[in-house]
Amino acid sequence: MKRIATSAFLIILFTVFAIFLYFQNTTNSVLKIINPTLIQVDINNNGILDDDETICIDSTEAFMPGLEPEKPIFITDDVNKKDLIALGFITLNYSKDILSDKQVKLIFSGKKSHECRYADINIDGQSYSEKLYEAGLAAKNGKFNYNKFTNRLKQAQNLKLVIYNNKSNKYHKLDCKYGILSSDYIIMPSKELPKDAAPCKFCHMKNQSAVKDKTQPVKIPPTISKGTIKLILTDYTKILKPDRKCTSDVCKALLNEINNSNQTIDIAIYGWDMIPDLYNALTAAHNRGVKIRIVFDRSYNNDDYYKETLTILKVADKYNSDYRQNNSSFTNQLMHNKFFIFDNSKVFTGSMNISSTGTSGFNSNAVVIIDSKDAAKLYTYEFEQMLSGKFHSEKQKPNIPNSFTVGKDKLSIYFSPYDKTFNYIVPLINKAQKYIYIPAFLITHNELSNALINAKNRGVDVKIIIDANSTSTRNTKHAILRQNNVPLKTENYAGRMHSKSIIIDDKYLITGSMNFSNSGENKNDENCLIIESPEIARFYRNYFIYLWSKIPDKWLKYNAKAEGYDSIGSCSDGIDNDFDGYIDNEDTGCLKVNN
Repeated sequence: MKRIATSAFLIILFTVFAIFLYFQNTTNSVLKIINPTLIQVDINNNGILDDDETICIDSTEAFMPGLEPEKPIFITDDVNKKDLIALGFITLNYSKDILSDKQVKLIFSGKKSHECRYADINIDGQSYSEKLYEAGLAAKNGKFNYNKFTNRLKQAQNLKLVIYNNKSNKYHKLDCKYGILSSDYIIMPSKELPKDAAPCKFCHMKNQSAVKDKTQPVKIPPTISKGTIKLILTDYTKILKPDRKCTSDVCKALLNEINNSNQTIDIAIYGWDMIPDLYNALTAAHNRGVKIRIVFDRSYNNDDYYKETLTILKVADKYNSDYRQNNSSFTNQLMHNKFFIFDNSKVFTGSMNISSTGTSGFNSNAVVIIDSKDAAKLYTYEFEQMLSGKFHSEKQKPNIPNSFTVGKDKLSIYFSPYDKTFNYIVPLINKAQKYIYIPAFLITHNELSNALINAKNRGVDVKIIIDANSTSTRNTKHAILRQNNVPLKTENYAGRMHSKSIIIDDKYLITGSMNFSNSGENKNDENCLIIESPEIARFYRNYFIYLWSKIPDKWLKYNAKAEGYDSIGSCSDGIDNDFDGYIDNEDTGCLKVNN
């Protein structure tokens, strides 16, 4: 019995020791930097922010961002409020630089409050608190590194920070009372201001050109029409809150097609938000005898992303969905198309969902309207397969041409998963000689990312904008692309970068519903267009350059957070931008921190 008891005791002791070693050596991912001393860390390593995962950095007095900064006790009176704001700006960016998306070790002190657990963070074998002190951005035991602080103060003063209001497109001095009237203001260096930003006349009356020149960017229209092919883009930098009105160019274009239909409307949509003008137009079309058929996406547990999808079925003569039974081979595959076929002769397609965030222009989307019976025939074949209940790998490739001339332009149409669309996209990347510009929701496709790196290495001008949420997507290639010197920005606006487009050499435009992912190519129901048109490619190129100039260069290095003061308007749009269950002021990212 003694031997058994001794063995059991040794096993328990070994287990406890193993657990101790595990927690000594385990690391955790940094999820969000709220401010330099309030950090959210994935303590249980489940990939999401849970309760009790906010860390207060113990015994650290750092410069804090904000328009009402508290003066640390170790700072003399000759440092003014503007200097403190600038020092807080630098400190927050320094914290993001060394902590964002990093693996860290936590050293808990045992203290706890209703807001956080107190700890220090070990990063790359060094204390985070010590790093702040050595950088001249925090005190240690009531003292600070004077030489480093002096250098930081000069750096702060040289930033020439301003308050920028995106809605009014005006900038203000840091002490201007009009600068903080908007809920979506942001503090930024003057050199990062949009070129068309105007000075506040109240705080820049004496010298309106002191902070920014008056160079105006090229005005970018939202639409180009070649007669048979029309491209409509949505400028989400101007629409900071979604609505259900149909006042945008892209919604009015869809409304016009519905109102002008005479015989049939076939609709393949991922989901449906109730947009009254569109619903009323479909109802009127149905009442005048237009036959309406609908295909839509349906999750296995009826927890559809768009909760109002079933309401549109009231106007349908026939409908079907890819209802994915649990544990079936299609459980994680989507009917992700967004296309309409009118009277078997015209197609409306692209990246825009029929939702308040899509039709209002809140998200950045690209839509193509094709006046072509050849195109309508291809889309109708695809549609009728799904209407009959064949989705995803059950579909068959049609025995009809998928490339043809529309007007003076060449159009190629591909459907996932049977067309293996990247077999046609990657060769165009490999042949590019001048530029490749990509506004896209995400990039996770291996072959595409490798082709882009190779293009950059042979001297092609490659530039990419992806959605802020996509830096946390599984298999995202943004870090690999940056490591290989491909310029890639995370967008920093409230809406999503929802386009799925590639522009090449003033010759090709690739666009559609397909994300640049393995699922987009090989699993989901998608459509993708390759348009060979110099005029359309140049139009989209100019629009991309416009968007690129609107996003500060800091997001070439940092990853903007989708909800918080990284992303303009995201704390006042009524949307859960980062899918964490919290909206606007309820989200910790929307605590009033200015960066």
